Amino acid sequence: MTSVRSAVILAAGLGSRLKWLTQRQPKALMPVAGTPAIIRVIRRLVAAGIGDIAINLHHHADSIRKTLGNGQRWGARLYYSYEPLLLDSGGGLRQAMRLLPEAGDFVLLHNADIIADADFSVLHRCAQGGDCALMMVKNPAHHRQGDFVLHRRRLQKEGEGRRLTFGGISCWRTSTVQCWPSGQPFPLTACIQQAIQAHACCGYYHQGYWFDIGRAVDLFRTSSFLTSRSDHAS
Repeated sequence: MTSVRSAVILAAGLGSRLKWLTQRQPKALMPVAGTPAIIRVIRRLVAAGIGDIAINLHHHADSIRKTLGNGQRWGARLYYSYEPLLLDSGGGLRQAMRLLPEAGDFVLLHNADIIADADFSVLHRCAQGGDCALMMVKNPAHHRQGDFVLHRRRLQKEGEGRRLTFGGISCWRTSTVQCWPSGQPFPLTACIQQAIQAHACCGYYHQGYWFDIGRAVDLFRTSSFLTSRSDHAS
């Protein structure tokens, strides 16, 4: 369990890398071993004690609303942040977070296309040492250069330490997020870079399973992996 009580799921992307698969349904509803990806994310958040979840929407927004409803069937309370014009990842977080009734000191951010057995409590503890904490993973084959260097739980652009890839799950101090402009598009990477420059960006190296289903080959690979597990994960 984690003491973080609220989260934002980024589900507004166009899913352009999945091409024909997302013409009729959004990437967030892509079935992964028989269960839509975003439902897997919601279940993991609820299991960790996170009940208030805001979801940003754009592409096939109505389909996501109709599928998820108010979230009661999973023990969640869902709030929808519709974006007529895409606000990018940072702007999406900033706007969606306003819908959360009691965000508390920290909010968890989870990409809808990430399937992982992440430990949210570890991520939250890391975040307490700065403005944010990112879950880092081993560099995948399509991104061998990685994103940042992790050294003693601090992230930096270059330097001593292991170069890893941002895994699409993070924890943010709400007061930090509230300093960003509301209703304007901006990438989360800009916020991360700012935190790194202030030596306030922490990280933890996740060594469990992790999948980004943004590409068709990875979507199929994720489904195969989870199907092979006796519990089908969550």
